[in-house]
Amino acid sequence: MRYKNSKYIIVIPIIIAVSFWAGMFVNKTNYSIESVLSGGVQHTMPTNKIGAIMNMIHTSYVDSVNVDSLEESAINHLIKELDPHTAYLTAKEMEKANEELVGNFGGVGIQFYSFQDTIVVVNVIKNGPSERAGILSGDRIIKVGDTVVAGVKYKTDNAMKLMRGEINTDVQLTIFRKTTGDTLVTKVTRGSIPVSSVPVSYMMNDTLGFIKVDFFGMQTYNEFIDGVNKLLRQGMTHLIVDMRGNGGGVMSIAVRMVNEFLPENRLILYTQGKSVPRSDYKSNGRGVYPELPLTVLIDESSASAAEIFAGALQDNDRAQIIGRRSFGKGLVQEQCVLPDGSALRLTIARYYIPSGRCIQKPYELGEDGKKDYYMELMTRIEHGEFYQADSVKFDESQKFETLGGRTVYGGGGIMPDIFVPADTTNYTDYLYELVSKQHIYNYTFIFMDKHRSELVGKVANWQELQEYLKQFDLVADVVAYAKKSGVPVNRKELEESRHIIRIMTEAHIARHLFDNEGFYPIYDEIDTTLQQAIDLI
Repeated sequence: MRYKNSKYIIVIPIIIAVSFWAGMFVNKTNYSIESVLSGGVQHTMPTNKIGAIMNMIHTSYVDSVNVDSLEESAINHLIKELDPHTAYLTAKEMEKANEELVGNFGGVGIQFYSFQDTIVVVNVIKNGPSERAGILSGDRIIKVGDTVVAGVKYKTDNAMKLMRGEINTDVQLTIFRKTTGDTLVTKVTRGSIPVSSVPVSYMMNDTLGFIKVDFFGMQTYNEFIDGVNKLLRQGMTHLIVDMRGNGGGVMSIAVRMVNEFLPENRLILYTQGKSVPRSDYKSNGRGVYPELPLTVLIDESSASAAEIFAGALQDNDRAQIIGRRSFGKGLVQEQCVLPDGSALRLTIARYYIPSGRCIQKPYELGEDGKKDYYMELMTRIEHGEFYQADSVKFDESQKFETLGGRTVYGGGGIMPDIFVPADTTNYTDYLYELVSKQHIYNYTFIFMDKHRSELVGKVANWQELQEYLKQFDLVADVVAYAKKSGVPVNRKELEESRHIIRIMTEAHIARHLFDNEGFYPIYDEIDTTLQQAIDLI
């Protein structure tokens, strides 16, 4: 089959990354929003064999041992024997997870990228600490405090840690400004930096609006409503909500968002478990957009709260779902925060969408079952499911009906109303080399260094940028850059992939100038799922 050739190879690293990432991220769904706000439910642990053994080791063992390390090891061993979504997070992992869910952290307010062993400022957050300190896009960061971060293969994660810190504390940055050749030392006072979960909302034409939701955090509802209202003011009469790649988050936020599109007393979902009685979540009749035509995009990495959003609207016959079958996570976790700041996220229930179906895909307990669970996306590829709708096999015992009587199936994700296969047209081995080794993206830094003075403050939007870029043979320049970096030219495959290379290059240049508001409108030209949705609408 076609998916076993080079085009299949392109998608493999993406799926492996998605599988690993989903395993880390989909556990963020919480049984109640209060557990996030209050820090979790504190449980008193009863005396038991494990506790007694740990106490004996601590008080009586012949040598000194790190009891904390032993406890972490014991907890992780216990977790391995449970379902794939019960998880233990260290205090550091909890801190990072809470930053994403709560929606802010203390930092300097820049996006940066390691290019040619130098940290380059890609974007400066408007009205943020770095903008107030005079830092510009394109600046190279030489030192953070007294630590040299340029020319020494310094890891970007470590550089990020140096720049993050308590709000209202200072950090000194030494930067090199390539446009002037100056080296500058500036003090930046850290501020509260927002973590946006809705990266973009824009009008695709005079009446069609598009909004993307990356995850469900505490600020997602407000970001989403702001984005939808902005589009309505611009004349939107039909909305596309992109949930592709959304691994979930806070369940109650997804419920609030669904509520905005439903009339009163419609079931959104219910939860139930062995020790958790059934709890129904219904629309309250105060939704602002009950009549707005709606399309939702999903794919194999849409999970948990994203599946609640898509599934609840599908079961209520309220939206058309387009894309590929979603991940299949229908388990609910309760978060128990431990005294040292670590936390246990324990699966306590399943959630069911309005038709009565549970979309949790099958799993086996234990470590081997967990590995198979996250490799299931690879199995879908091997069976051809990413490319042919009839490769998806449904369990007839899991047949349900939507509010309007349409047949839907449970037992493994949300199947879209309209299936769009993964697009491998013109995706060649040569294109894979350019993308996987970052040559297209890296080239755009060179382009910006040459043309920044012609662009910044002079090109107003992505449309003007595309007009400006017509004078350049961007594909030839990318090919030449990649060749110098060790990627030989394959002329036949280059011609096959030429248009994709051009659009990717333009989109990344637009991101340097206008962030996601510039990137997505250009890149969406080669997004086949989105383009098919537009055609259907």
